[in-house]
Amino acid sequence: MATVGKRYRALVKELNKDEPLAPQQALALMKEKANAKFDETVELTVALGVDASKGDQMVRGVVALPHGSGKTPRVAVFARGEMAQEAEQAGADEVGAEDLVKKIDEGWRDFDILVASRELMRMVGRLGKKLGPRMPNPKSGTVTDEIGKTVAELKKGRVEFRMDKGGVVHAPMGKASYTVEQLLENMTALLSVLLRARPASAKGQFLRKITLSTTMGPGIPVDPTLAREMAEQ
Repeated sequence: MATVGKRYRALVKELNKDEPLAPQQALALMKEKANAKFDETVELTVALGVDASKGDQMVRGVVALPHGSGKTPRVAVFARGEMAQEAEQAGADEVGAEDLVKKIDEGWRDFDILVASRELMRMVGRLGKKLGPRMPNPKSGTVTDEIGKTVAELKKGRVEFRMDKGGVVHAPMGKASYTVEQLLENMTALLSVLLRARPASAKGQFLRKITLSTTMGPGIPVDPTLAREMAEQ
């Protein structure tokens, strides 16, 4: 751990956190500094201009990244009949109905994302207190009757994002091994969806602060105005 600490401090020293960079510059610098012994995940962190205490200003959604997130999520699906078959054919890791509800109720958590057909949501609802934000939700596209399509998109790299209590969104957007162009396209797609998810009641600047980072690297500030202009093109 001492080695990681020294490496991190050295990287931080080289950065000027008071000077936000254009998206492409920030990505190039981030790739230059990503020298861990594994393929680090790239994360985009966005502080939003919302009142996180107000329910009507909650921001959440999904985005299909053009080049995927670099990770294949484990997807569990609540479905019966033809929809269950669609889920299995699309690559779902676990498919079930009452049996899957019971399994999760007893503590099973070997999944990253849960998807449910609309007809089973009443039954799945009993898991609400145990699953919290991991519950399937229509707003994130995980309560749907297009089960096969949804599972296939999730397996290819569709990313779900949700604002935390501080009004900040954290979302994976690829790997350090991706090219700058690939990361830029993923970043543009993510910010475009985020902008469309802006609550009608939010006032002032919506994208207040944007930071790029890798798993082991420091945050690199991105100019929010330039990032917004890129996403709106």
